[in-house]
Amino acid sequence: FGFRRASRGVRPGLPAAGASRSGESAPVVGSVGGGRHHESGLMVDRNLLREFDINEEELAAVVTAGDDSKGLDDFLSEGQSFEIGGIVSGRVIEIVGDQVVVDVGYKSEGLVALNEWENEPPPQPGDEVEVLLEGMEDETGEIVLSRKKAHRKRAWEQVISKHHENDVVRGKVTRKIKGGLLVDIGVNVFLPASQVDIRRPSDIADFIDQDIDGMILKIDEARHNIVVSRRKLIEITREQQKKALLEEIAERQVRKGTVKNIADFGAFVDLGGIDGLLHITD
Repeated sequence: FGFRRASRGVRPGLPAAGASRSGESAPVVGSVGGGRHHESGLMVDRNLLREFDINEEELAAVVTAGDDSKGLDDFLSEGQSFEIGGIVSGRVIEIVGDQVVVDVGYKSEGLVALNEWENEPPPQPGDEVEVLLEGMEDETGEIVLSRKKAHRKRAWEQVISKHHENDVVRGKVTRKIKGGLLVDIGVNVFLPASQVDIRRPSDIADFIDQDIDGMILKIDEARHNIVVSRRKLIEITREQQKKALLEEIAERQVRKGTVKNIADFGAFVDLGGIDGLLHITD
């Protein structure tokens, strides 16, 4: 949008908002290119409007003259939706101190903390970036953006689009937290300590950095939480093995097994789905 002096012609339908000022010509809304408004990428500086005493409703009436389908807010956000918590595309403008200035096509530029590129090459002017819109304006007037949160949201959307409850997933155990373990399957999911194994290990931290399989027990989309169970998957696998073993096992067969537990009266041996008792006398 450009501004033209009243002496060069007033756009029909827009009052001379500044006419009450003595000795000043009234600024009016004009357009670039011989009176045609630009229909893409329209940006309106509201501070500039206030400086020239231009009423936004009047501006909207002029902008939408002959086109009742679009209002001022539609022009402001044409091309992308600006919603809190939504993801928008932007372009890096510059780096100022520990902040990255990003243009997302809104009325003002946004800021992203430079440390959100941790363990990555720093961004360069012109780089395209996806960011999450955390707030429309902070105390400095810029919109607040987050690249990390955009990545986490995208990862969450990809995981829940591919997986559902009772699906089997594979991931790496990243760390131990209160009550269990965190497993990275694209996003961090929770593995309760009671669901690590059929018999609870002495220290579940031994699983850290291991790749494990687990079954999704619950997906809470509202809270972005997923609970998985390694134990449930083991139980299902053992049940399948048990059925197969019962069809072929017979007395006097010789079989190999794994000692699972030792008691005063003997040892329990896993034969591949069924635990057999090896009495102490044997």
